[in-house]
Amino acid sequence: MKLYTIGFAGKSAQEFFTILKHSDVKKVIDVRLYPSTKDAGFARSADLSFFLKVLCHIDYEHRKDFAPTTTLLRDYKDGRLSWNDYVAQYDSICHARRFTLTPDMNKCCFLCAEPTPEHCHRRLLTEYLSKQGNNIEIVHL
Repeated sequence: MKLYTIGFAGKSAQEFFTILKHSDVKKVIDVRLYPSTKDAGFARSADLSFFLKVLCHIDYEHRKDFAPTTTLLRDYKDGRLSWNDYVAQYDSICHARRFTLTPDMNKCCFLCAEPTPEHCHRRLLTEYLSKQGNNIEIVHL
């Protein structure tokens, strides 16, 4: 099984959609808390769903349950929470919400805004899910 992640910040629409089109991603799972903000540009949920289908033949799904809580995200972004504390709290959310790896997640790409996976919950999520199966490959696009 293969799980992908991608962030849209710092990428042009052309770069973003070209990366996805040349991957074997079957569905983008949007794990943002607020997928429709005006700051998201081409990655606003309604536009993104359309562009993914037309340009890349990729399905789209928003999964708010995979997002961090508003408080957790705000406290980390405002510097009131260290990255290590954020990781621990997001892991608790994964356990509490009982996130489960399912066969239909094969070749899904978890989307968030962060340009790289190092300090993003999409990486934490895929690592959490990968512990539930064998031979799970995580690819950060």
